[in-house]
Amino acid sequence: MNRDLLRQVWVSASAVLCVYGTLLGFGVIGTPVEESAGGALSADATLLAPGGPAFSIWSVIYLGLAAYTVWQWLPVNKESERARASGWLAGLSMLLNAAWITVTQWGWVWVSVVVIVVLALTLGLIVRALTVLPAHGLADRIVVDGTFGLYLGWVTVATCANVAAAGSTAGSPAPRILPVVAMVVLAAAAGLGVLFALRFGGRLAVAVAAAWGLAWIAVARLTGQPESTAVGAVAVVAAVIVVGAALVVRGRMSGARAAEA
Repeated sequence: MNRDLLRQVWVSASAVLCVYGTLLGFGVIGTPVEESAGGALSADATLLAPGGPAFSIWSVIYLGLAAYTVWQWLPVNKESERARASGWLAGLSMLLNAAWITVTQWGWVWVSVVVIVVLALTLGLIVRALTVLPAHGLADRIVVDGTFGLYLGWVTVATCANVAAAGSTAGSPAPRILPVVAMVVLAAAAGLGVLFALRFGGRLAVAVAAAWGLAWIAVARLTGQPESTAVGAVAVVAAVIVVGAALVVRGRMSGARAAEA
């Protein structure tokens, strides 16, 4: 079996396991994520938990991963540099996704933090590789860049929420400190959004997914429980910064290309 075929099989096998994990997380054959680990990952568990509708982005990401699995089997992509650069890491990302859901089923919230951090780093490597190797055609941009851009942006925000959930299981600090900590974490998330814009050429998929998660944190804090106007406001500002940074970087790149032409 040559290396390209082995990579294709790896991605496909990882996709199957990812589907299994998804069925666990959706409660089809397991406990829904929001009910696992004693409810530590529910939409009202911490100040950094996004509102329930935010998680609908997973449907888009999973659809994209399925499309990517098919994409990398197309003859034209079997030996492409983009498939080679992303395939092994893409498979790993799907396995990590399944692993995250599995450990939350067991109530291992702190282990889930380690898994999601590794997942975020893996996705960062994928998007960096895709930035170095430009897309060829609309399908490539949607299926590959779009999928992993959304994946990275969302997981970045989910990591913040996951850390907060793990902290809540260890006992909360004084109530007056919680909003301050949450706002610092949101500021860090905004900083990562700016960093991604600079490093990855202002990818809108990354920015939109991160802003989506931040916006739903804002909605949850302004309209739900636990309520915090300050945290909600900072989440709104963070979402605007993330999208704004991507647009500015893209604008500068377009201007530079126009000047060269």
